Amino acid sequence: MEALNAEQKAFYEANGYLMLESRVPLPVIEEIRAEIARFEAEAAGMTGSNDRLDLEDTHKPDAPRVRRIKLPHTISEPVARLMRSDHILAPARDLIGPDLRLHTTKLNMKSAGYGAAVEWHQDFAFYPHTNADVLAIGVLIDDLAPENGPLMVFPGSHKGPILDHFEDGLFVGAVDLAREGLDVKDAAVLTGPAGSISIHHGHALHGSALNRSSKDRRMLFYEMMAADAFPIMGSGTPFGSFEEFNARMLCGRPTDRPRLEPVSARIPLPKPAKAGSIYEIQSGLKARAFERA
Repeated sequence: MEALNAEQKAFYEANGYLMLESRVPLPVIEEIRAEIARFEAEAAGMTGSNDRLDLEDTHKPDAPRVRRIKLPHTISEPVARLMRSDHILAPARDLIGPDLRLHTTKLNMKSAGYGAAVEWHQDFAFYPHTNADVLAIGVLIDDLAPENGPLMVFPGSHKGPILDHFEDGLFVGAVDLAREGLDVKDAAVLTGPAGSISIHHGHALHGSALNRSSKDRRMLFYEMMAADAFPIMGSGTPFGSFEEFNARMLCGRPTDRPRLEPVSARIPLPKPAKAGSIYEIQSGLKARAFERA
């Protein structure tokens, strides 16, 4: 049974994004909120980011501020269970086929009053593949309103080229809107109640502002691609072995035959000296679109 109707598929095809309201049951959202509280408690006393938690620039050991939970599907059973459910996979199958492979997961915190902005970028610039059947599904852990740093997307940008994500010859993972002749007023603002999901194409230009509101805006992302989309050398999709690569299958069957399409993306190399999370990579962008905390 299909999760998306013809109108929803056509909207995604035309615009490169889609919002599905109240897709994930609230009891599942509550489970993930409890997991977040566990990780926030873990951050107390930490002096710097580690392989589990990425900390805000304003973090202090006695006043912990978590910016991102890294690879939450590897350290949280509820996150892993939701990832393999039809709440997530059914709409993805409708859009890019039955055979899906995981790229990565992340939980961006966007805490009330200081949650960090994410500069304008296209995911495909970070991890170019042999074809464009790449997408990200975002799960709203909190109600998402215009004032608390919602995801914004330029409609139709997925049909254009991968834009310039470089500064002084280094990959900074962000786009200078003025340099590209773009106006933020043309971007769609994606809002909805907790439990809704967003879907955006890997080529779609998107970003989100600092959360200056009194409400959290936590969002869990599952990034995936068709099984026949293979990472191009230099892509930000490393894997240790072919067996490990195939272990990332979310559903369907793996393949050893990549499907080839023309790729407009520049390889995301060389990277800046400070090249950990997207927040660190994007710190090299000179003309920032969003205010920093």
